[in-house]
Amino acid sequence: MSGRIKQGMFISLMAVMVFVLAACSSNNGSSDAESSSSQQALTNSSAKAAADEEKTSGNGSDAAQTAYPLTVSNYKTENGAWVANEQTFDKAPERVVANTQGAAELLIRLGLTDKIVGVAALFGSVPEDIAEEFKKIPVLADSYVGKEVTIGASPDLVMGRGGLFEDADWGVGTVSSLNEMGIKTYVQRTSVTDASLDSLYEDIAQLGEIFNVQANAAAYVEKLKVRENALKARASAEPINYASFFDNGDGTIGIYNGNGDTFIESAMSLINMHNMLINETGTLSLEKLIEINPDVMIISKYAGGIDPQQTIEKLLANKQVQSVNAVKNKKIYVIDFNNFWGYGDSIFTGVETLADDMGL
Repeated sequence: MSGRIKQGMFISLMAVMVFVLAACSSNNGSSDAESSSSQQALTNSSAKAAADEEKTSGNGSDAAQTAYPLTVSNYKTENGAWVANEQTFDKAPERVVANTQGAAELLIRLGLTDKIVGVAALFGSVPEDIAEEFKKIPVLADSYVGKEVTIGASPDLVMGRGGLFEDADWGVGTVSSLNEMGIKTYVQRTSVTDASLDSLYEDIAQLGEIFNVQANAAAYVEKLKVRENALKARASAEPINYASFFDNGDGTIGIYNGNGDTFIESAMSLINMHNMLINETGTLSLEKLIEINPDVMIISKYAGGIDPQQTIEKLLANKQVQSVNAVKNKKIYVIDFNNFWGYGDSIFTGVETLADDMGL
């Protein structure tokens, strides 16, 4: 998302909320030609990574070693659109800044804690099994971190959510500006236009290649695919249509469209759950909520934000929306911001928890 978004505003606008991410992370202004060109280059890169993975034995112990220099295709923005951008690594990065909690967690899962020299955007709970490892990482900012502080950590790689690669007080700097300073960048595929769960697997495989930890990456992808299949097995027999809402912070309730959140939609579809507003744009009113009449509503909980239970009570007491199925049947659920908008592996925890809450 372009524009200046302060945490306070982001906290009151869950839409703009992660939605720094929605915009921050996905750029809907790209042309078909640019998208096609970018995706083709990235597909080629992914195919190379897949070919390398074929050299890995069943248990991943004989994974191929990375031959440096290694050139991979990633992303940058041009005229507001995501396009392919090559990054060449002469060796595995040694000093990494993760611009979000989710990016850092993914690196930890790959055994790369000691490579992380800074993390920011601590908006959700850290998984218990990696909490001790996470504590070892220097926190550059609890909220979003700016370019000056990012560079001050002397990284040789900055990675994470695409929408935060901006020259703004909440951004780490553009990909081009960081590259010009000799700092490599890795924009998570999950955080750009048309992402899906496959984008997560591609991120893990490519990070495994960049850091020469292909065995770890291949093994972790297999674990995640087991969880993917388990979620499919417990999917609702009938589609569950949902809408997201947030607290405007002024006594009113806002509706979030989730436009561009294709990664989340891909994960939610595992349990046959679908965002009714994903193709909507602009500001949405309560009248729109009444019109679509969702079966379920969800609200995000994030550090520093308004207590979602207060907002839920406000929604339930609003006479205007009493005919909405989700309100009438009290099918309203709280989700963890980091699980869904961390653009990493914790998306599985988020969907699993939601499925538990809904009794699937």
